[in-house]
Amino acid sequence: MECGTGTPIVELDDAHADVYRCKHCRTHLALTDDIISKDFYCKNGKAYLFDKVVNVTVGENEDRMLITGMFTVSDIFCASCGVVLGWKYDTAFESTQKFKEGKFILDRDQLLGPE
Repeated sequence: MECGTGTPIVELDDAHADVYRCKHCRTHLALTDDIISKDFYCKNGKAYLFDKVVNVTVGENEDRMLITGMFTVSDIFCASCGVVLGWKYDTAFESTQKFKEGKFILDRDQLLGPE
């Protein structure tokens, strides 16, 4: 998968909210206003659940067993530098986890942010 090829980069307006950026290239990814929860984890440690993100490309769907159950997810990559940032929840197999569908996990270790 080629990341960043011909992808327009969106600059988020940080006048009313703080912006999370890619640690590697400083591309804007998400606003603090779009965080749903800071109580998530990935293989590297802490992660945040976001309602929406920008400047990412989405990889192939795959079924993955996570801490809270089985999901179909897609890895997400920085559209500028191509680093893996986290994943997108496509499908939750358990009804209690359906709220995650269409949401994004960003690995805290891959972010520069306001905290």
